[in-house]
Amino acid sequence: MINLDDLPMRVGLGQFHDITESRLRFIKQCGCDDFQLNTPNLPGEERWEYEDLAVLVERAKNADLRLIAIENVPVRFWDQILLGGSGREKQLDNMVYTVRNVAKAGIPILGYAFMPSGVWRTSQDRPVRGGALATAFDYDKAKAAQAGDDILNGVWGRAPVEREYSEQEIWENYCWYLERILPVCEEAGLRLALHPDDPPVPMLGGVGRVFRNLENFRRAMDAFDSPMHGLDFCHGCWSEMRGGEGVTEAIRLFGERNKIFYVHFRDVQGPVEDFTECHLGDGNCDPVETIRTLKQVGFHGFLLPDHVPRMEGDADWCDRGRAWTVGYIKGLIAAVDG
Repeated sequence: MINLDDLPMRVGLGQFHDITESRLRFIKQCGCDDFQLNTPNLPGEERWEYEDLAVLVERAKNADLRLIAIENVPVRFWDQILLGGSGREKQLDNMVYTVRNVAKAGIPILGYAFMPSGVWRTSQDRPVRGGALATAFDYDKAKAAQAGDDILNGVWGRAPVEREYSEQEIWENYCWYLERILPVCEEAGLRLALHPDDPPVPMLGGVGRVFRNLENFRRAMDAFDSPMHGLDFCHGCWSEMRGGEGVTEAIRLFGERNKIFYVHFRDVQGPVEDFTECHLGDGNCDPVETIRTLKQVGFHGFLLPDHVPRMEGDADWCDRGRAWTVGYIKGLIAAVDG
C-alpha cells in the first residue's frame, strides 16, 4: 500500500473510467505522478474482484504512476444501501468484499458520495471565458424537472427512486452503512473519502440530500471519527453552498483534524440556487487563499482538476481544459511553497 503520509501536496488527474496508454502518457506529460479512476469499467454486476483491480495498479506502475484512488462504485452495487431497501444486507456483503479487494490491490483511497439522486445540472453548455463551455445549475428549473418537465440535462449516478425519501431517512441509511463498513476499512487500511451532495440543496428527485452544509459534515465526521474516514473535499461544492463564503473555514476545521484526504479543485460563479462552473480564478473563491490555507493546515494530499470548462478543440475528457488547470494549480502550489 502507498504510504500517503510521505507525499507532499501535489496535483493529480482523474475523472475517467478506463486506463489507456494514451491517457497514462498524457498524465505523465502534465507532470503528475498520481491519478484517480471514477467508477472504473470493470467486470462484475455486484462486486469487484481483486485480480481486475490488481491489473489497474500494475498498469499504473508500468507507466511510473500511482493509482491513488478509486472514486465511486456503480450505483447497482449499493442502491439498496443508499435507500434502505430490503436487499441492503446482501449488498453490504458485496461491498465488504469489494472494499477488501481494493485495499488488497494496493489502492489507498475509496471515494464515495451518499446521494441516491445523483449529480444534477440544468445546462451542459453555458458559455464562460472566451466562449468555453461549462455546466450550470438552476434550482427552480431542476425542481420543475422533477415535477415532470423534460428540461434536465445530465443526471449522473441515480438510484431508482419510487417514493419520496426525507433527509432523516438518508442520514439513518448512511449511519447504518458506516457502522458496518468503516470497521472493515480500518482492518484493511483503506481510507473512505466522502464527497458532498452536488449540488448541495435540500432535496432533488424526491430524495433528501444530507451532505450539503458544514453542520452535517461535522456531524458525520464526529459520529464516525476514524483515521480511515475523511473527505473528498470538493471545492466547487463547498463554494456552491454559500456563494463562496466559508470555504477556507471548512478547510481549517477539517484539515486540522487530518480529515481532508484529497481535493476536487474547481469553482463556480454564483450560489447553489443558480451557479455556473468556470475556470479557476474566475469563480467565487480566491484560489491562492485556498492553496495557502491547505498548506497552513498541513494538507499533503492531491488536488484534481474537476468539471473543467470545455475549451476550443477539446475532446470528450476536456484534455486541454485539464492541462491548463494542472498548470494553474502547479503554479499556485509553487508560489505558496516559495
